[in-house]
Amino acid sequence: MTDFVTMAKPVGSLCNMNCSYCYYLKADNLNDPSVYRMDDNVLDTYIRTYLQNSSQDTVSFTWHGGEPTLAGLDFFQKVLQLQKKYLPSGKKCWNSLQTNGVLINEDWCRFLKENNFDVGVSLDGTRYIHDLHRNDKAGSETYEHALNAVKQLKQHGIDPDLLCTVTEETAQNARAVYTALRRLDTGWIQFIPIVVRRADGSVTEESVTAGSYGKFLKEIFREWITKDLGRVNVQIFAETALVLSGRPSNVCWFAETCGNVCVVEKDGSVYSCDHFVDQKHRIGNLMETDLNVLMDSDVQKQFGNAKRDSLCTECRECEWLKICRGCCPKDRFLETETNEKKYYLCEGLRMYFSYAVPLLREAMKMSSSGIRQSDIMKALRKKC
Repeated sequence: MTDFVTMAKPVGSLCNMNCSYCYYLKADNLNDPSVYRMDDNVLDTYIRTYLQNSSQDTVSFTWHGGEPTLAGLDFFQKVLQLQKKYLPSGKKCWNSLQTNGVLINEDWCRFLKENNFDVGVSLDGTRYIHDLHRNDKAGSETYEHALNAVKQLKQHGIDPDLLCTVTEETAQNARAVYTALRRLDTGWIQFIPIVVRRADGSVTEESVTAGSYGKFLKEIFREWITKDLGRVNVQIFAETALVLSGRPSNVCWFAETCGNVCVVEKDGSVYSCDHFVDQKHRIGNLMETDLNVLMDSDVQKQFGNAKRDSLCTECRECEWLKICRGCCPKDRFLETETNEKKYYLCEGLRMYFSYAVPLLREAMKMSSSGIRQSDIMKALRKKC
């Protein structure tokens, strides 16, 4: 049995916002506009077959979009009923909801808390940066919606993960963005670089450049390791430390191969990856073929192995390959001198690794020796 997890899109690409850099709008032409959300038959089949085929003791359900709260509370109440109905003995379910926060209110907060949902809120740091690209369908600003969602969730005992995109503008305001997120005191921050290509292959103005990305990560890392070690978790720093400790990364972009996280669309269609929801990467439909069969198919295995097998010569010879593994294939389009393709933000990651890895190694060594985190941060301030 192939070990895999799923990301479900209960309303497909439908959203109540119109973010300028949204990568999932490409899925619009794959969705039937007459179908608002995943119907009962598809939902039943999805939950039943996923629970039957998962090899994990804790089966992870990630609800994504578009904006999944548009499916309504009644949809997620039905989700819980079906999970309880089909849950095999000895297993449990873990649910995660990624939201833009617009619809989060008291009812949602109570439901999410009572049913132990993990929640991620998309919040791009400062008001100015956030509202620059994240407007609603009418063009109105949405920062207050996202901020209020975070505050309401915290009031109900939920510390949401904060997902912040890194545009070129974000990268130029690194400290302000990090400080704004840190002050919300949720404990976990993810930074997601924005790289959007036009039809002619060029990248859009809001896309972060490799140099800016590297400087951004260095500045954020300096703030984190000298002030917030042990208090704030930043995903890319945590994953770097994990790999340095000899353990495999938890995220696909730092893994040697990929392809074990599929997307289930609202009509039951299954796609290879969240960033490859297109006809070429549609591997089937769970209403016609068992999920495990789809994920164990040759086409999906080839997709996952291509991450490793398509590495350019420069990547294979790089000292940082054991950490980044060539990063996400969706952004491997930068031409090398040998006419191969490498990760667009490669030079930025090199800047980050060169700066952060020696300091992380030192911090990990001091920690293993029993040195307090406050003393570790004090020692590293002199070296940063």
